[in-house]
Amino acid sequence: MTDVVITGTGLFTPEHAIDNDALVASFNAWVDAENARHAAAIEAGEREPLLHSSSEFIVKASGIYSRFVMDAEGILDPERMRPRLPQRGNDEPSIQCEMGLAAARQALDAAGIAATDIDMVVVACSNLERPYPAVAVELQAALGTQGHAFDMNVACSSATFAIDLAAGAIRGGNVKRALVVSPEICSAHLNFRDRDSHFIFGDACTAVVLEDAELATAEVRFEILGTRLATRFSNAIRNNAGFLNRVTDSDPLASDKLFVQEGRRVFKEVCPMVAALISDHLASLELSGQHLSRLWLHQANRHMNDLIARRVLGHDPEPGQAPIILDRYANTSSAGSIIAFHLHHADLASGALGVVCSFGAGYSAGCVVVRRQ
Repeated sequence: MTDVVITGTGLFTPEHAIDNDALVASFNAWVDAENARHAAAIEAGEREPLLHSSSEFIVKASGIYSRFVMDAEGILDPERMRPRLPQRGNDEPSIQCEMGLAAARQALDAAGIAATDIDMVVVACSNLERPYPAVAVELQAALGTQGHAFDMNVACSSATFAIDLAAGAIRGGNVKRALVVSPEICSAHLNFRDRDSHFIFGDACTAVVLEDAELATAEVRFEILGTRLATRFSNAIRNNAGFLNRVTDSDPLASDKLFVQEGRRVFKEVCPMVAALISDHLASLELSGQHLSRLWLHQANRHMNDLIARRVLGHDPEPGQAPIILDRYANTSSAGSIIAFHLHHADLASGALGVVCSFGAGYSAGCVVVRRQ
């Protein structure tokens, strides 16, 4: 069986950042305007007043302090409260292709290979900016890679599912090198007028190079010991936006066309599912949490990560053992666990074991066990 290694990662971070205080000020200004607009109904008891948000509430609920976004001005405008991204012409690079180019070039440089060495490109993320032509094929053309390319969506688990697919293609001999890119513009599907979720998401793009181990020349490489995927249907995280909206005559601006979740239910149901997936996967490789030097978990909520890490490791994680990046990036969907890996892997010694794991809507969860060579 062909050994597969991760030899390079890349990260694109938008130039705009919004801290909690700025986000809260915008939200509260909108709340005040809405309450004033409906003052009579509120006074008559026909309508409940909207509540303010606060930076303290956000940190306590999620562990998030700030987030990077593709556009801050539109989000912080109480009259708009969504990013303002100008439509591009068909002959211009798409936004996600442009993000992907930046992250992919970093990953290729880290791997020490050229774009022409890549046989397969997978763009895997929660939301794609169009149905076709595939963003991956556009990125393939822009980079100059070989072979084939395609898009896939498994929500927050997209990157790990794509890594599983790419590793399988390499092991099967169909390709020698693959590139997985996750351009996440999560701010575009976030309801910035929902107090319970207006702070959750940020934007970013990651890239991962996978190679046949016999061809790899990078000094830093991680052997993929195994991958495991799991899905379980749930409506606890949902987004009803889709191409049928116009024929069902549903309101395209309705709140259900954006990110909606039942946060407490998600916490209760997803944490044990993910902890069991990781532990069972490790056991199948004759390993346990005690063997892990690092857990690169999906970055959605600090409390979820702490609980999953404790269940897998059997103890509270040591400093740096389960790195958190959501404090400054927020939830970047499928990019989150890869950002954590990208920023927190170089210090591991040869032979060190780790797990990259993402989880989210579906429910879905993907686990990748790696060992530094």
